[in-house]
Amino acid sequence: MYVLMAGLNHRTAPVEVREKLAFSDSVMKRAYEFFKKSADIEGAVILATCNRTEVYATTRNIDSGTAVLNQFLEEFSGFTYRELQSYLYQPTCYDAISHLFRVSSGLDSMILGEAQILAQVKQAYQTAMENQASDGVLNALFQKAIFVGKKTRTETGIDQHPVSVSYAAVELARQHFQSLADKTVLIVGAGEMSELATRHLMVNGVKSVIVSNRSFDRAQKMAQSFNGRAVLFDQLPGELLKADIVISCTAANHYVIRQDNCGEHLIARQGRDIIIIDIAVPRDVDPALGKVPGVHIFDIDDLQNVVDSNYLQRQKAARQSEQIIAGELEKFNQWLAGLYVIPVITALKQRAETIKEQELRKAFNRLGKISEHERKVITSMAHTIVNQLLHNPIVGLKEMAVCNDGHLYAEVTKKLFGLQVNMGEQVDEHTEVRNKG
Repeated sequence: MYVLMAGLNHRTAPVEVREKLAFSDSVMKRAYEFFKKSADIEGAVILATCNRTEVYATTRNIDSGTAVLNQFLEEFSGFTYRELQSYLYQPTCYDAISHLFRVSSGLDSMILGEAQILAQVKQAYQTAMENQASDGVLNALFQKAIFVGKKTRTETGIDQHPVSVSYAAVELARQHFQSLADKTVLIVGAGEMSELATRHLMVNGVKSVIVSNRSFDRAQKMAQSFNGRAVLFDQLPGELLKADIVISCTAANHYVIRQDNCGEHLIARQGRDIIIIDIAVPRDVDPALGKVPGVHIFDIDDLQNVVDSNYLQRQKAARQSEQIIAGELEKFNQWLAGLYVIPVITALKQRAETIKEQELRKAFNRLGKISEHERKVITSMAHTIVNQLLHNPIVGLKEMAVCNDGHLYAEVTKKLFGLQVNMGEQVDEHTEVRNKG
């Protein structure tokens, strides 16, 4: 059984191409019906996210299986295969398996080590199972990929080093306060960056949210999404008395939080700590306010320094993840090798045994009456010749089985010797097997 894959992602294809291979629920169902009707595809799993679409499939014949994948891409994208080809990557067998392990570990993501992709791999596998489209090999492959994704994160902590500005804002606040439980955050400006940072703060225990924006309607809308409260923009200075964390990101071309409008209120805090995170460019917060006791101001450059430092940590974790993947890949490849090498070796031995027995019968018929000793000598000689002829091919197949091109050697052996191979699914006892009916 051979593993095929065809895909494109944010690195290889622009959004106008990727969106052509986006799959709604109804389209996904039709896509799986396409594969289930194909005699050349044993199983399929489609991994479709905003940044990638990848189709994993198993086949007994690489050429015909690849032709079906190409046909699928044409039919469901509206492009010809020639038009798509420059955007695609189509690794086979071990390269495809290695790629999926790296995807589930977050090593092929736009943000190195992102956690979301592992959930998306799980969902893709679950959807394939619900559509009865997976098979034993893909069941084993995706279960292993999910295991590898969890293992790399657990052992390297690759997703524990925030590499976005909004996450960095949370890390700065957490480093200062140790715990964010029962803290109050004041959002100045109702933009996406402020919203993301606030969501991360709430996940980390922030108790309440206050939103202030020039457009009070937008402030109310954002406050509602956080179960918080909105205040008029001119009430902002007074709210500084209640806040522990301020996230400011407006489109103003001047300081919004200044000495003349907010200085007295910050002084009135009497040294109680307040973290003001200024994400805006140009800056929203007058840096001179940082001289007020208890006031700690961080701007976008401070956040970027955190991001850069964390990215270096993720790169280190990524190198460790690659080592974990290599070890798990070798284990899986050894299992998979048996699916195509062992049946080929068995068929080769059976073919040789059949020829040997046929030729021995012919020889004995021609020789007429011979002694039992002579019969044993001739039979032993034939047996030795067959074993010696098969020794190197069999040893070579076993050695090549765990190499990246091992499946190709098995395929060539089948064709050279004209073997009819029963590539039965030798799946692990823990995997579920699709019944193709």
